[in-house]
Amino acid sequence: MRWMTHNTRLLLIAFAMLPVWKSGQAWASLQSTAVQTATPQTGAVSSAPAAVAGSVAQQGVVLDRVVAVVNGDVILESDVDEERRFEDIQPYQRTAADRSRERTVERLIDRDLILQQAELEPEDAISDKALDDQLTTLRKDIPDCKEYRCETDEGWTKYLGDHGFTMEEFRERWRLRMQLLKFIEVRFRNGIKISDAEIKDFYEKRMVPEYVKRKVAPPKLDTISKRIEEVLLQQQVGALLVDWLKSLRVQGSVKILNPGEVAP
Repeated sequence: MRWMTHNTRLLLIAFAMLPVWKSGQAWASLQSTAVQTATPQTGAVSSAPAAVAGSVAQQGVVLDRVVAVVNGDVILESDVDEERRFEDIQPYQRTAADRSRERTVERLIDRDLILQQAELEPEDAISDKALDDQLTTLRKDIPDCKEYRCETDEGWTKYLGDHGFTMEEFRERWRLRMQLLKFIEVRFRNGIKISDAEIKDFYEKRMVPEYVKRKVAPPKLDTISKRIEEVLLQQQVGALLVDWLKSLRVQGSVKILNPGEVAP
């Protein structure tokens, strides 16, 4: 159902793919990404090793531009490129607006803000079993995985490789995603109570009309109440999260740089 798809994806669309961050420093690009070969420019970070810097000076050096600074942590152009490639590994489709470069940068900023707070309130580590369980489900849910036969390790490795990731790199990115989503859930979901009246109201005003429109008999309330409760929980968590991120931006220092602009 359209309403169910929209609401159950509320948090996933906003924070679905969490990148690997290291607080206080730029995290290195894991694969060859969108970099440019040119003479050093303002706002760009050289990735050429010091030992060979002199030998490539005449030919230009590989640069990775800083696109944003979040409380001292930098977000690089290669981070944006890597995140956009990572977004392609999804069991659902984003809208064109969600996939824009600008929205990707905003998501990276929000995730860095969340990570900085999560480091102050650490949760238990994600176990290998929990990670493997989620990845097993993911391999079944990604539509493009069928042609790769992702149920096999060979097919899964080929699929990830075609998106620019090794299996281990992807595992660690997904582990961090789970860790931060767990932090969000613990911080905001605990204490939220959904009443029976709210569930019934959603069922009668949102679900039933949708089924009637499609000329399909709606399921009984008692068989779907738990799913409705989850939708309403996600809605409230999403609203709290948005407000919290706004306050973190106001309290902190977030700077998005234009090409050629000097990083503070």
